[in-house]
Order: sequence, then structure tokens, then C-alpha cells
Amino acid sequence: MTTLDVTQGKILDQAILSNRLAMWRFQMRKIVFTNGCFDVLHRGHIEYLSKARDLGDMLIIGLNTDDSVKRIKGEGRPVQDQASRALILASLRFVEAVILFDEDTPYDLISMIKPDVLVKGGDYSEETIVGADIVKENGGEVVTIPLVEGYSTSGLIKVLGS
Repeated sequence: MTTLDVTQGKILDQAILSNRLAMWRFQMRKIVFTNGCFDVLHRGHIEYLSKARDLGDMLIIGLNTDDSVKRIKGEGRPVQDQASRALILASLRFVEAVILFDEDTPYDLISMIKPDVLVKGGDYSEETIVGADIVKENGGEVVTIPLVEGYSTSGLIKVLGS
């Protein structure tokens, strides 16, 4: 098995993720979930995702599909297609799984995963985090991680476009 095979093997559908979740729970692993578009991966994303992973044993990333990103961010986005974004995220050593979702929010995905820890950036409050109710009802915790100042995909796109 090549390194690329291993990396691509982290990009899962719901059925395979469900099986992995059962195994990880049997192994008493703490499941951490976050989500986003991750259109142009930058330092802010890396710091955020690594800190999220430090909150548990297994980091799962819910990744918006291209259609979902376009609805949320508008025309011209995403810059990179979903296959590219998923592969880049899966290549990070601290990421266990990447799963695509087509809805505008990951509510149904969070309901299926029922993570021990739900993580979002510091630009969210617990009251505005989608799925916080599910996680708390199941005894989990909701954590916000401060953003790294000066790093944003929109900011990078503006700089690169000028």
C-alpha cells in the first residue's frame, strides 16, 4: 500500500465511518469533530486543526462539498474542488477521517457521529455552533479555538487576486 493509498483511505463515506466509529468507541477513543470548507489550507487552519486534535484521540473533519461551498460562499468558490480539499486534509498526520457533506450545515452528520468533542473557531459562540445541542445531550463538550490573526482564506484570495 502506498502513502497515497493510505491518505485516500482516510476519505470516508458514512457507512465506513460508522464502522470506524464503532471500532474507535470500542477502543475507548475520544472522538473530536470539526467542519468547514477548508478551501485554501493555510497556517490558521493547521494551528486550528492540530489544537482540535489535541482535545481527543481521533479527529474527524466534515468537509463541505463544492455545491455546499458555492451556496455558502457564493460564485467563484470553492477555489479548489472537493476531491483536492479532501486529499489535502487527509494528508495531515493528525487527521483520522474526512467525510464530505452536501448540506449547508453538518447537523445530520454530527447527529450520526455523536462526537465527544465538537470544535469550531473562535468566531463562533456556543449558542451559534450547529450541533452543539446534540453533543451536549450525549454528554460531550463544545469547544471554541481562537483564530490565528491575519490568516483567512478570503484574505488570501483577495491578496492573490490583486
